[in-house]
Amino acid sequence: MTPEKRSIRRRGIYLLPNLFTTGALFAGFYAITSAMGGRFETAAIAIFVAMILDGLDGRVARLTNTQSEFGAQYDSLSDMVSFGAAPALVMYLWAFSSLGKLGLFAAFVHMAGGALRLARFNTQLTSADKRYFQGLPSPAAAAILAGFIWISIEHGYDIEIVKYIAIVLTISTGLLMVSNFRYSSFKEIDLKGKVPFFVTITVMLGIAFVMAQPQTMLFLLFLGYAISGPVVTLVMRKRRLHGRKL
Repeated sequence: MTPEKRSIRRRGIYLLPNLFTTGALFAGFYAITSAMGGRFETAAIAIFVAMILDGLDGRVARLTNTQSEFGAQYDSLSDMVSFGAAPALVMYLWAFSSLGKLGLFAAFVHMAGGALRLARFNTQLTSADKRYFQGLPSPAAAAILAGFIWISIEHGYDIEIVKYIAIVLTISTGLLMVSNFRYSSFKEIDLKGKVPFFVTITVMLGIAFVMAQPQTMLFLLFLGYAISGPVVTLVMRKRRLHGRKL
C-alpha cells in the first residue's frame, strides 16, 4: 500500500459507532422540533431514545475496536445537543415561556451546565477515576427533565402548578452537572461474567416494572441516581475523616 493510500485510510472514520452517535444526535434534534410543534410527549420520548443510542455507540466502538478521537469529539457534540440544548429548550417551550426571564434563566442554567460538564469530562479523560463521574452525567440530567414532562402530560397535571417544580428541577440538574459530587459509572460491573440465577430474575422484574410505567419508573430511577451523588460523596468524606482520626 502506498503512503498516499495509507494516509487516506487513516483520515477515514469508523462508520458503525458513528451511526449510533448520529442517531442520538437526530433524536435530540427531533425532540426540539417536536416541542416546537407542541408534541411534548414525543419530545420527551425522543430524549430517552437519544440516551439509548448514546449508550450504545461507546459500547459498540469498544466491542469492535473502533474507538477514535473523532468519535469521542463527535459524541460530545451530540451529547450537547441531545442532553444539553434539547431538554432545556423542550422544558422552556413546555413550561417556562410564560415566566419571562426566570424561565429563560432556568433553561440556560441546564444548557450551560451540560456544556461545562462535557468540557470538564473531556479534559479529565486520562486522569479521572474510571469508577466515578465527577458531576451528574448529562444523559441522567436530561432524563430527569424528560421524565418529569412525560409524567406531567401522562397524568394531566396543571402546567401552572408544576412549572415551579420544573424550575427547581431544571436549575438543580444544571448545577449538579457542574458539581464535584461523585456518581458511580457502573464500569466495574462485569457484564460478561456469570451471575447467580436470582440476579437474572431481579433484572427481568426490574425491566417489567419499567415497561409497565416507563414515564414514572424512569423519572424515579434517574432522580434517585441524581440524589445518590451527594449521598455517596458525603459518606466517602465522612469515612476519610474517620480514618484520619484513627
